[in-house]
Amino acid sequence: MTPPPSPAWVKSSYSNQDGGNCLEWSPTTAETAGHVPVRDSKTPQGPVLTFPTNAFTGFITALKTGELSA
Repeated sequence: MTPPPSPAWVKSSYSNQDGGNCLEWSPTTAETAGHVPVRDSKTPQGPVLTFPTNAFTGFITALKTGELSA
């Protein structure tokens, strides 16, 4: 069995606004695999959290609408 390709990481547009809170995610993986991998860009070899696409979308929507504070 061939392992899945490594995610193509993209830095959040909100990263570096408040002193270095840097989040990266992989939109390509989200589109193809149905889950969103997220990591800290300051430690790219560190752990990766993975969320179901619909849960991650709901979280981002809640942040944008003010339902949650960033």
